[in-house]
Amino acid sequence: MSPLPGAVGISGLTVYDWEAADGLCGGTPHMHLVCSEAYVVIAGAGSVQTLTASGSAETPLRPGDLVWFTPGTIHRLVNDGDLRLVVLMQNSGLPEAGDAVFTFPAPVLADPAAYRKAAALTGDHRAAARRRRDLALEGFLALREGGLREFHTAAHRLKHELLDAWWIRWRDGPWTAAVTTGRQLERLKAGDLSHLGAGQVSRLPRPEQQRHGMCGLLRTYAVPDLPAPPPGGPSGSPHPRPSKEFP
Repeated sequence: MSPLPGAVGISGLTVYDWEAADGLCGGTPHMHLVCSEAYVVIAGAGSVQTLTASGSAETPLRPGDLVWFTPGTIHRLVNDGDLRLVVLMQNSGLPEAGDAVFTFPAPVLADPAAYRKAAALTGDHRAAARRRRDLALEGFLALREGGLREFHTAAHRLKHELLDAWWIRWRDGPWTAAVTTGRQLERLKAGDLSHLGAGQVSRLPRPEQQRHGMCGLLRTYAVPDLPAPPPGGPSGSPHPRPSKEFP
């Protein structure tokens, strides 16, 4: 089975309709360290609240809208009624390999064991996801008043040990996809049409099981195993390729 085009990840998302402490319904505020994310709105209404070094903002979401943001953007989905999205994620399932940091209060971020406990979905997943959302919202509201640089530092400290594994996933996914396109262009310029004869159609199984994600109920299309990277690329990492099941 071929990997998804451009080494992206795709999920269907039904945003949580749980009311939070500020009276709004929605998902768990968090930030990605190296992945851009895009929302294609397919139903309902809501918004995405964001926080960056440039300040806070709120972007309305209506059917047909396409909104995306880059790494370092703290984001929180707000559900005004039946908000459903198709989510496009960069980097070959890297978010599932840990590229997300919840905006928990500073004492939790400072303690890796406390962070892991707060982030985990144990026992009743619905109840655990709601507790996690509420705790991250507490930290998000505090970050609106200041402390973003300290949050970035804490996020790096929490995820630093995963960087080699993320690097391998990037090498085997987006880098390999880009190099493959470059080599096809080189062959076409030389009049070599051989890769056109290898055209194929792939189809991923329909995701039947919903799970409690950061922002809502997810139906995630599994990331297929990636081909070996082309020779002559970035040097290897001393760490093995991470599992797709990494928490």
